[in-house]
Amino acid sequence: MRRLSVVVTRRLPEAVETRMKELFDVHLRDPDTPMERAELVQAMQSADVLVPCVGDQIDAGLIGQAGARLKLIANYGAGVDHIDIATARQRGILVSNTPGVLSEDTADMTMALILAVPRRLVEGERLMRTGEWPGWSPSFMLGRRIWGKRLGIVGMGRIGTALARRARGFGLSIHYHNRHRVAPEVEAEHEATWWESLDQMIARMDVISVNCPHTPSTFHLLNARRLKLLKPSAVIINTSRGEVIDENALTRGLRAGEIAGAGLDVYERGTEANPRLLALPNVVLLPHMGSATLEGRIEMGEKVILNIKTFADGHRPPDQVLPGML
Repeated sequence: MRRLSVVVTRRLPEAVETRMKELFDVHLRDPDTPMERAELVQAMQSADVLVPCVGDQIDAGLIGQAGARLKLIANYGAGVDHIDIATARQRGILVSNTPGVLSEDTADMTMALILAVPRRLVEGERLMRTGEWPGWSPSFMLGRRIWGKRLGIVGMGRIGTALARRARGFGLSIHYHNRHRVAPEVEAEHEATWWESLDQMIARMDVISVNCPHTPSTFHLLNARRLKLLKPSAVIINTSRGEVIDENALTRGLRAGEIAGAGLDVYERGTEANPRLLALPNVVLLPHMGSATLEGRIEMGEKVILNIKTFADGHRPPDQVLPGML
């Protein structure tokens, strides 16, 4: 049988690339830079399978130029808001992703930000590096206690549930808003309270964590009006997708003292954070590294390989994504 032609748009862990070379006619990316649009078009015209990443915009125009051979877009990542799934389906192209394997890693990073922002960890670290620490005093670098506070989780999926499990260990009470209420046993396990109204929940929380995917219905879910509902002492954490928060409105609230702080791993404009955020001491900014562990990246690659191999064997990929699933 002819081996599938697979094009990978970015460098992957060596173990993953080695296994791909054993199984497929794979074209690996070198150097590790994003593909230009013309390169993506060429890849989609020549390959049986495309393996893109979150930074590749696989829109309707691009899919419209795909060759007849392309039958699977095996996304390296769980989020697929950068892929026009509906257009792919119309063209007879399947889309798969890598759900589940990054939940624990992302929840770890979310919990780290929940600790770092109220306790001003990054501010303190900068003082030590610059030699500006004047010495201990009772009123120096006062932050906010975590124990006994309320955590509001926006999106109680895999990552939100993993976060709830961690947060309970730090004495936070768990509250959540979801499109649908989770199973009673899940609520009982995490002592979680469901809020049907997002407005009512965020107005009463000390920490808000965004853990929902970016879809048309969640774009600017936390808009200027909702951000105004936050308590002035509240902090907001986002390790999901930047588009869920109106970043300009968030920046205004932080600058005005209407929001106590923020921890962001994702941004509304991809890699470009609002320049005014960079000047704020009460904001911790990370370069989309919530899921960046070696173990997680290898497990993502194993999921991609399984999806491609299952497809090559004539079966539906186990992680196939359909329009409207997320």
